[in-house]
Amino acid sequence: MTNDALKTLLHPFEAELIAAPGRRALFLGPRAGLRLPRSLDVDLLAVQGFRPDVLALEKAGFAVKPRAEGEAFDLALVLLGRHRGQNEAWLREAFARTREGGLVVAAGGKADGADSLRRRFAGVLAPAGHLPKHHGVVFWFDRPSDADLAAEPFMRGEAASRVDGRFRTAPGMFSHDRIDPASRLLADDLPAAIKGRVADFGAGWGYLSSEVLKRNAGITALDLHEADWDSLEAAKQNLAPLAGDVPLGFHWRDLLQESVARQYDLIVMNPPFHEGRAADPAIGQGMIRAASAALKPGGRLLMVANRGLPYEATLASAFGATGEACRDDRFKVLWARR
Repeated sequence: MTNDALKTLLHPFEAELIAAPGRRALFLGPRAGLRLPRSLDVDLLAVQGFRPDVLALEKAGFAVKPRAEGEAFDLALVLLGRHRGQNEAWLREAFARTREGGLVVAAGGKADGADSLRRRFAGVLAPAGHLPKHHGVVFWFDRPSDADLAAEPFMRGEAASRVDGRFRTAPGMFSHDRIDPASRLLADDLPAAIKGRVADFGAGWGYLSSEVLKRNAGITALDLHEADWDSLEAAKQNLAPLAGDVPLGFHWRDLLQESVARQYDLIVMNPPFHEGRAADPAIGQGMIRAASAALKPGGRLLMVANRGLPYEATLASAFGATGEACRDDRFKVLWARR
């Protein structure tokens, strides 16, 4: 669906229905596989915080930043995703960073709510045009004046919320509105005392790491490895009041492609198992192998997974000893030792 959404977004340019009103262009949310049509001759700043996409975009020759920079762009492109709050935040960012008279173009899959988002914005800022294509919809706006834009309530966004009254998150992050029940099951099964150098693989906004820090009497360091930039930035804020004397490390990394230099006594993780809407156990299997490579001899892995995911064989091939610690009606906690 992502490739379809990219095709939908770029179709008006390929069909020469619209043209960039200048060379300076901002692209919020581009994904791997991006190829600009020849008709779109721009100097593009790609804004993407998901590390696997960043690596692919950089390999394709694009300049990539994890957060938007600059202002007065002539053109802003927005590739919409599945999270309404994130999509609305991206649209606000696109309008804020585009010059008066510039062009804002957004597209996404109909199954992900792109058409309903277009209709909501049509009641605020009338789109200059829209078009269904490739199972999605693309719509575009002429950017109004600063004064007119400032008067629109949608530009103020929503007040930030905190999970469990203490964790800062944002739409688009994994489990941004609640503590994930699988992570909670693993947290409840953590040892009462944890020693040595510890890592949280796929740390998200820091919940599991916060639980590790509750058992910090013997921890010499805690490293968080996370592929999503915004989640890692949130984790820095969420863990700062909890760390005490424990040194924290924050690593923006795709664990399936980028190696980990340090060696750990313990790794905890709740690996992702979806790529888009499709289940993909290979992600978790790759993270298991990455964990094995990053553990000291005798080091331990504690992980949680959906009960139906086939991780046991991968654990057995990568570790000297493995087993199941506990389970509930949906999840299982697995352990392994090098």
